[in-house]
Amino acid sequence: MADSSFDIVSKVERQEVDNALNQAAKEISQRYDFKNVGASISWSGDKILMQANSEDRVKAILDVFESKLVKRGISLKSLDAGEPQLSGKEYKIFATIQEGISQENAKKVAKIIRDEGPKGVKAQVQGEELRVSSKSRDDLQAVIALLKGKDFDFALQFVNYR
Repeated sequence: MADSSFDIVSKVERQEVDNALNQAAKEISQRYDFKNVGASISWSGDKILMQANSEDRVKAILDVFESKLVKRGISLKSLDAGEPQLSGKEYKIFATIQEGISQENAKKVAKIIRDEGPKGVKAQVQGEELRVSSKSRDDLQAVIALLKGKDFDFALQFVNYR
């Protein structure tokens, strides 16, 4: 019988992020506490730019954006927001969306699978993803349960289960 396998990836659907950003921008434009403070959120190249006239307001914009991401099913671990920076008279926060599993993080996950997972389960790093294979589908499900129980500082999704 052929080996069963699945891939561990860290991907974010760009359209969902865009939808969350548009919802946050609409809420910011309509909310009373954001009137006349120069509050805005928008794409700036690959980064997300949030700006307002005070540090508290720009943090509130980040909070609104995070709540919209959660409602759209996007893990906040994939959002990398910087600290508020004073630029002229405005405070700005730049945020990026993290995608892909770095080599060192992939090695950490593979080590956890080797050390704590069922015997006979193999993990291979393939670029920015990790392929896990085994003869037993039950072992693969045990690995998924093991990894879901761990707290990584990056988002994981399990795809191509076959």
